[in-house]
Amino acid sequence: MSSLTRRGRNSSTSQQRRRRILRPKRGFIPKDGKSLADFIETSTRPAISSPRSPNGKSFSIQTYGCQMNTSDTEIVRAVLSDAGYAESSTQDDADVLLLNTCAIREKAETKIWTRLSEIRAKNRKKKKDNRQTVAVLGCMAERLKERLLERADVVAGPDAYRDLPSLIDVVSGGEASAAFNVQLSTEETYGDIRPVRDNHSSVSAFTSIQRGCNNVCSFCIVPHTRGRERSRSLVSIRDEVLRLAENGYREVTLLGQNVNSYFDRTDDDNSSSATKSETAKGFSNMYTLRDGSGHRFADLLEAVAEIDPEMRVRFTSPHPKDFSDDVLEVISKYPNIVRGLHLPAQSGSSEMLKRMRRGHTREAYLSLVRNIKSTLGPQTELSTDMIAGFCGETEEEHRDTIRLMEEVGYEQAFMFAYSLRERTYSV
Repeated sequence: MSSLTRRGRNSSTSQQRRRRILRPKRGFIPKDGKSLADFIETSTRPAISSPRSPNGKSFSIQTYGCQMNTSDTEIVRAVLSDAGYAESSTQDDADVLLLNTCAIREKAETKIWTRLSEIRAKNRKKKKDNRQTVAVLGCMAERLKERLLERADVVAGPDAYRDLPSLIDVVSGGEASAAFNVQLSTEETYGDIRPVRDNHSSVSAFTSIQRGCNNVCSFCIVPHTRGRERSRSLVSIRDEVLRLAENGYREVTLLGQNVNSYFDRTDDDNSSSATKSETAKGFSNMYTLRDGSGHRFADLLEAVAEIDPEMRVRFTSPHPKDFSDDVLEVISKYPNIVRGLHLPAQSGSSEMLKRMRRGHTREAYLSLVRNIKSTLGPQTELSTDMIAGFCGETEEEHRDTIRLMEEVGYEQAFMFAYSLRERTYSV
């Protein structure tokens, strides 16, 4: 059982109200620091126990951010439904309102703070017994931790969704006025949870195959909010996609923070063999590669493509370094794997790419583009991500980015001004 502690609550006045906060033991709280080892614990999930929520309690989820957040919402929906909660048709009528958040840019967090202020204002007009329990989930929860308890009752990081029923119950039951769990995991993949999807009439679905990121690009906060890379077993992914096909879905998108670095070492079907990590030519990793027995992304992509030749297969978000030749060969082999690839460049300047810790040069990136179109055909459509205004960017370096975009001829580009985040920096 986790310990109850007392902590002051900030307010607009000099007065502080004492609150009872349920939280994991101190050793489970990630520390601030620049290295992955500094903020990831290897221990198991903290023990937080309370009775299952009674039937009749309702919830509503508001999702912000990327496809991974959408997928996480489907996991949260499954966890809460299994605990006896029913999803409300409207946000205002729900007993529990959950905000699944993004923290990659300041603008995204500003939206959440504004929404939390709106909810708090509505709650103040209600009788105490009729107020909504407010939970903040996801990357912003992981980044800001206890600071969010100024406006939220429950704070849960991306690896703590299994504990949501318990965290909510101790608050709604009066055992504590606030509760949080922001422990990151080296093992959690939610691979055993069947997602409860929002739109059953859709023909397209997301399937999460991998969580976390090891790249630690200097502009990106994701490794600090999502933790280290870990992959679901190939067998569990294959089973989920098979169910989707049987239920009439005609397209599946494989999701991961660095989707094509997928590496399953569980060997559930005893068919894996010793394999060596491979990167695209001219690219390097900023961390030690993982060799040994297991299934890599090419294996998974082939296994999924073979389930139903009529089901389209997509994947996002990849890293260019992990587009090895074996991945491209699988794509070329199966016509149901969509010939539209996301290839995040972030910059067209080699000097900028070095400061960003991307592990490649402009020339290596262009060589990969040529290899992709040579293998898959010149009709292959490419999209990209670009950042403007990263630390120290010069006018000439910015022009390099524009020239790269003109040379590649992307079908689509997602372009953003650099948003300075804690733990991001230029080296």
